[in-house]
Amino acid sequence: MGNAGRVTDVSVRPDLDVLVRPDLDASKQAPTPMKGRFAPSPTGYMHLGNVWVALLSWLSVRLQGGQWVLRIEDIDTARSKPALAEELMNDLEWLGLTWDEGPRVGGPDGPYYQSERSDYYESIIGQWAAAGAVYPCYCNRARLLQIASAPHEGEAPVYYDGHCRHLTEAERAEASSRKTPSLRRAVFEPAIVSWCDYWQGSQSQLIRPEADDFVVRRADGMYAYNLAVVADDAAMGITEIIRGYDLLDATGIQLWLYEQLGFPVPHYGHVPLLIDSEGARLSKRQHSITIRELREAGYTAADIIGRLASMAGLTAMTGGDGSHGVDAGFGAGRGGFEAFDAEALFHRLRDAGFVNLNNNDYLKDSHLKLTNFDIKV
Repeated sequence: MGNAGRVTDVSVRPDLDVLVRPDLDASKQAPTPMKGRFAPSPTGYMHLGNVWVALLSWLSVRLQGGQWVLRIEDIDTARSKPALAEELMNDLEWLGLTWDEGPRVGGPDGPYYQSERSDYYESIIGQWAAAGAVYPCYCNRARLLQIASAPHEGEAPVYYDGHCRHLTEAERAEASSRKTPSLRRAVFEPAIVSWCDYWQGSQSQLIRPEADDFVVRRADGMYAYNLAVVADDAAMGITEIIRGYDLLDATGIQLWLYEQLGFPVPHYGHVPLLIDSEGARLSKRQHSITIRELREAGYTAADIIGRLASMAGLTAMTGGDGSHGVDAGFGAGRGGFEAFDAEALFHRLRDAGFVNLNNNDYLKDSHLKLTNFDIKV
């Protein structure tokens, strides 16, 4: 992806008033069927936190009669490993969380590896550059603490001061002799972005010029998370995004980006993060929580699905609107479990009248302590 410095001779136009979008087939611009997705990064083995999100997304899509897409977010080629991508898919198949589009099964919107979609991202940046909507940034990592990967809950927001936006051509030429720049997408007008999250309720974020000018391509050529995820979700016709609470704060700028590109906006649901007994977020660095380790310890796929379903309150739900209440007769609710394979759980919920998971009160927290697993994390 050696694209660093490809677009550097650009100037920011404050009078920009056009929406720039990449060319899409007419079919992509028309209303699309319901589609959800799971988009893991192959930087470690799949663990319970990953499966938690995948299961809820898979169930939501199945209950709505939609299509579930698997996309491998291997845009960070230095950390991503093809062998780990294969292991992720093996684990999903073992768990019964099969996908309708993606690697191994194909589909109309591939490729389904982000590392193979660089030309698409670059086409968007090129149109922005032609419209004067991106500019080179020479600020170093120490000054900005700017990262291109997905944000993590608990980190302080990173705001830009607009320094490189106002450099003269001579200053840019001098800076280019010392450092390959990243590229930033300029925000020209303040905007309040509002949306209603399935479980976190009404949300709004202020998007500000300069402060929210965000990196779209790093100096090393790596495309930024916000650009890649929005571009891919739109190109693949994703209409519902279920992901962890840690990405809630990234939603505002992503929705702003949808509007700038002229893409249809998906529905969002942010589920609680699983935490261990000491309150720490589950991560790939912890032991005994990966699916391969649980499998080696004797857990079956139905054990894992049933335990996670119980934590989500799915075994204690009664109404077809997805609200939770007294035990529905198939499990003990949170704190107890009944083993379910994924398909059986889906049929049980569907037969009980569920059409989605949107009103599940168990998913309205920001964090949820891992229970039902006799493991040390």
